Amino acid sequence: MLVRRQRLTGFLGGAFSLAAIGAFVGVAILSLLRYGGSGGLAVLFSDRLLLSVLRFTLLQAALSTVLSVMLAIPVARSLARQTRFPGRLWLVRLMAVPMGLPVLIGALGLIGIWGRQGLVNDGLLFLGKAEPVSIYGLGGILLAHVFFNLPLAARLMLAGLERLPSEYWLMSATLGMKPRAVFRFIEWPALRPLIPGIAGLVFMLCATSFTLVLILGGGPAATTLEVAIYQALRFDFDPERAVSLAFLQIAVTALVLVAMALFPAPEGHGQTLGRPSRRFDSASLTVRLSDGAVLTAAMLFLGLPLGSVVLSGLKADLLRLLSEEAFLRAAVTSMAIALGSALTALALALATIHAQTVIGLLRRPAPVMNGVSVLLAGVSSLVLLVPTIVLATGWFMALRSMGDIASFAPAVVVGINALMALPFVMRVVKPALANHRAATERLVLSLGIGGFSKLWLVDWPPLKKPLLTGLSFAMALSLGDLGAVALFGSEKVTTLPWLIYSRMGHYRTNDADGLALILGLICLLLTLAGTTGEPPRKDNVENAGRI
Repeated sequence: MLVRRQRLTGFLGGAFSLAAIGAFVGVAILSLLRYGGSGGLAVLFSDRLLLSVLRFTLLQAALSTVLSVMLAIPVARSLARQTRFPGRLWLVRLMAVPMGLPVLIGALGLIGIWGRQGLVNDGLLFLGKAEPVSIYGLGGILLAHVFFNLPLAARLMLAGLERLPSEYWLMSATLGMKPRAVFRFIEWPALRPLIPGIAGLVFMLCATSFTLVLILGGGPAATTLEVAIYQALRFDFDPERAVSLAFLQIAVTALVLVAMALFPAPEGHGQTLGRPSRRFDSASLTVRLSDGAVLTAAMLFLGLPLGSVVLSGLKADLLRLLSEEAFLRAAVTSMAIALGSALTALALALATIHAQTVIGLLRRPAPVMNGVSVLLAGVSSLVLLVPTIVLATGWFMALRSMGDIASFAPAVVVGINALMALPFVMRVVKPALANHRAATERLVLSLGIGGFSKLWLVDWPPLKKPLLTGLSFAMALSLGDLGAVALFGSEKVTTLPWLIYSRMGHYRTNDADGLALILGLICLLLTLAGTTGEPPRKDNVENAGRI
């Protein structure tokens, strides 16, 4: 039972969190409405170029989704069947790397393998093919999206297959079912309810893709809505077009979210004896060879770009880069923004979770509290409806009349990155807080512990790990982000991703490769710091997805 003070502080904390997020997003939306006007809305129906950008956005997202999901099915099946081959654990971990890798670094790795001077074109040239394969344009965008989203889809499918009861496999072995029959009657029924949600998630990630399209896009013919927004403000300075594109982007993401909500949640698999799953359909030589081929191809597809980043980075003069004033300034700016956004996201998450808990414990909550609870439940996913580039556009328009935009840019980028990290932090912290409260609530009440003593002696020891995990991953997410700083990047506001992108634009490829390796190592260290000593859990796969 909560005392009045706890109820009051919980509700006020939730109200403050809700007001802060609402004000931050509201300023951006109101700014877009103010500068859009009727002319901006009319552009939606009269500008052929805008409609072509919309068509390409939907086309590349649909094709990327189909390819990622279709290719993930054999990878997930092979991993589910072959449970004991050497290196399986490392392959599963390798599939988690692209999901936590800064997108800019992944793009550089793909260029190192599939670019004009990459490994693939060198091999084709050796075989006598004079015309190189181009990674730029629709083909390159699809390749990059599959690189990032195939591992996510495969891990989610693998978790679904591993949840199947062991009795299914005993029955299939008893009946002598062939691999095709196993897929038709056991695996496909388990995957089918998962695919709509996975496809919707991948489609959302591809429809809101910015960095990959910015780097690999082939000009106006291969431009998505988010990149078109950036170009309209950064190069053309056409606010009307940027606002129209921003509202169109919001409409697209809203429709995708509504479509995802229409699909029912997957159901369970019924009663089971709880035995560990052991599959009997993986022993034949044909199955082992086919699974080995699939997993080898997946390992090469994911591992070669990562290896290219490491090798190319090591060829750069790392000592010179580390001592450059530009790098030091960018590193300090990046770390300050990352720490600020991570602490902000953590504070918002704790306030939101505490308010939801307080309202949930009330016997007869007032209608206003029920309304606050509903709003708090959806506010953490608001960034899915209003993507980062749209928020950046709104704030860019709002700050135009206040003089030097660069002076306000760090605070805006901190707020945007905090909202981007909030869904992940909520996923990590909320279950830990619920379990901790259930385990300690009665003991704390019986002992009369409260205030700082409760925080230091009761709450901090068991909650230290999930809180630091959320903080470290939020920092890594902010460090690798290019979208939020794209509109505000300048000599006064330079982050590590923006510095890498600038070096690429000035054809200083070696410097960009070296800086990418440094940034990747920093993000990897932060990720390892958040997961050291934590046992792997199947339900944590969803938390690893790029928001």
